[in-house]
Amino acid sequence: MLKIATTIALFICSILTAQTQYEQGMSKALGLWQEGKVTESTALFERIASAEKNNWLPNYYIALMNSTSAIGMQDKEKMTAMANKAQSALDIEVIKTPDNPELLIVQALIHTVWLVSDPMTNGQKLSPKIMELYEKASKIAPENPRVILSKAEFEIGGAAFWGTDTKPMCDQVKRSIPLFENEKPATPFSPKWGKDRAETVLKNCKY
Repeated sequence: MLKIATTIALFICSILTAQTQYEQGMSKALGLWQEGKVTESTALFERIASAEKNNWLPNYYIALMNSTSAIGMQDKEKMTAMANKAQSALDIEVIKTPDNPELLIVQALIHTVWLVSDPMTNGQKLSPKIMELYEKASKIAPENPRVILSKAEFEIGGAAFWGTDTKPMCDQVKRSIPLFENEKPATPFSPKWGKDRAETVLKNCKY
C-alpha cells in the first residue's frame, strides 16, 4: 500500500512539475517575442510543442509570431523563411482542428505575407482566399474580437487601395474593442492580443 501511495504521489508530482515547466516555458517564449527575439522564441516554442503534442498553442504562437513579423519585410529571403516556418507550424494544428477560428486568422495572415510581398502577382489569387478564411472564422466565432478586427483591417486595406468608403469596416473595428475588454481567455496562454491594435486602427479611421 505504501509503495502504491508513493508511486501515485510521485506521479502527481511529475504532472505538477510538467505543468510548471510548460507554464514557465510559455511565459519565457512569449517574453522573448516581446523583446523582439523571434528566432529564440520560435526555438523555445518548438521545444514546448514537441513535448505538448496535444496542445495547439505553441505551434499557434510560432505561426502567429513569424507571420506577423514577416508582413512587409524587405529582406525577401528572411521573409520567405519566416512565412514557411509559420505555415509548417500552422499545418500541424489545422489538421487537428480545421475549424479553430484563431488558426484561420493566422492562415489569413500568412497569405497576407505573400500578398504584400508581391501584390501584382498574388493579389488576385490570394485576396479571395483571405476573405474566405475570415468569412469562415466569422461564421464560427462571430463575437471573437480578433476575427472582427483582422477581417475589418484587411477590408480597410482593400478599400483604401480602391478608394472606397472605409466607414463600415471602421465601425467593426470599433465594435471589437468592448469585446476585447470583456474577453475571458480559456487559459492563461490563450490568444488575447488585439485591443491595442484595434485602438490604433480606429485612430486612423476617417469618419
